Amino acid sequence: MKNRFCIIALGGSLIVPHLSDDGGVNVPFLREFRKFLLQELKDGKRFMVVAGGGKTTRVYQKGASEVVRVSKEDLDWLGLHPTRLNAHLLRTIFAREAYPRVLDHDPSFREVSSLRAKRKRLLIGGGWRPGWSTDYVAIRLAQKFKVREVIIAGDTPFVYDKDPRKHKDAEPLEELSWKEYRRLIPRKWSPGFSSPVDPVGAKLAQEQGITAKILHGADLANLRRAIRNKPFTGSVISG
Repeated sequence: MKNRFCIIALGGSLIVPHLSDDGGVNVPFLREFRKFLLQELKDGKRFMVVAGGGKTTRVYQKGASEVVRVSKEDLDWLGLHPTRLNAHLLRTIFAREAYPRVLDHDPSFREVSSLRAKRKRLLIGGGWRPGWSTDYVAIRLAQKFKVREVIIAGDTPFVYDKDPRKHKDAEPLEELSWKEYRRLIPRKWSPGFSSPVDPVGAKLAQEQGITAKILHGADLANLRRAIRNKPFTGSVISG
């Protein structure tokens, strides 16, 4: 763990859960997350944190769609830029610890080698391009940096056998294969799609043999257990 990065896809719903006069930024969570990550960095670990878009994404996509008919690509761009804004927010509160540039593109293998050699132990990224969620970005980074697992820390504590927002009898699944998981979600990505791991990211993770740990990111004690490979509350998708 000390030489390899721990990759976390941090849900935008934790960073900006709503929009309001104060901007909707979840300051209490960010304060706690900063203390949490500083301690982990002090213990010698290295991290990549990929920020999601949160409420800002949904509001902009909905607003544009209520004015004109918007293409899927433009909806994706509207969803992508808030992830970069949230990534800059994280980079700012970790200004001393983080690499000074937000990773906003798919790095070449030369860049990967360079970033590995950097003294900074924290890299922060956002969305890269239309059709790629930040879950996919985290999994793509795992592939390139030869990391065997990612942590999806969003606002959903488990993978469920059906959508828990629509079905009160939805059952949590603590362990499942990528094949089983992909049966539960649509085959194709669409802008604004919401699930623990999107279809494109799930396909790549299955192809590369990358494990995903799904948990609620607000529970930092539980997140610490997942990082340290101890029993945690959440779901594991592998195989």
